[in-house]
Amino acid sequence: MRNVPRPRGRTGAERPVGTPLPLWLPAGCALALILLPVLGLFARVDPARLPALLTSPTALSALWLSLRTAALATGVSALLGGPLAVVLARSRVPGTRLLRGAVLLPLVLPPVVGGLALLYLLGRTGPVGAVLEQRFGLTLPYTTTAVVLAQTFVAMPFLVVSLEGALRAAGTEHERMAATLGAGPWLTFRRVTLPMVLPALVSGLVLTFARALGEFGATITFAGSLRGTTRTLPLAVYTEAQADVDAAVAMSLLLVAMALLVIVVARPRAVG
Repeated sequence: MRNVPRPRGRTGAERPVGTPLPLWLPAGCALALILLPVLGLFARVDPARLPALLTSPTALSALWLSLRTAALATGVSALLGGPLAVVLARSRVPGTRLLRGAVLLPLVLPPVVGGLALLYLLGRTGPVGAVLEQRFGLTLPYTTTAVVLAQTFVAMPFLVVSLEGALRAAGTEHERMAATLGAGPWLTFRRVTLPMVLPALVSGLVLTFARALGEFGATITFAGSLRGTTRTLPLAVYTEAQADVDAAVAMSLLLVAMALLVIVVARPRAVG
């Protein structure tokens, strides 16, 4: 029996799927809408003044405060949001769907609403803030702690959502196997569950840090804008824009650079 020659070229499985031509125009417009405003920042600033603007006392103070508070907010999100993600993904408690919806609230609410909610809860006349001040002498609004709380409020859902999704995608087969071998819930979590979702945890923490770093609305409402105390980098951009536009643009470019770095670190490599 003669060997039938195979057709040259790519097979059906290897042949790439083409992109419909009518999609290119709106896709290009969407890309331009995203990139052109950012490129406009580069066109606005004077490169010769950029180093001096970025090393000014105002910029350095705001940058250091932003990095410090964003790191603290990320740590609080890990300590509180990580267990919350596990509970939402693994527990069968009634009302879990409602709890999941409540966790997503900070993602859809305007940040200023979150700031007002924190202010009326933890302020001096709030139900919790009044108790903290009367019994412990603690005043939270317009302090660095208020910045951390505001950043945690808006950023923690990013960690919870990403980690819960990874837990659901991983399934429970390995955990059940560990349980049949005699491992308890805590041992199973440390030796099986946590290693499985570690990449998603790291990615979620990076995104949480980035969101905390760029937080503005809840911070200015709950913590104010006090230089060296609550004026983070986004608040410094807003303040400097009213007095020195070049300084505001320079700090905006710094935020853009940090956001790009976060995207490179957090986004997994595309296949192909």
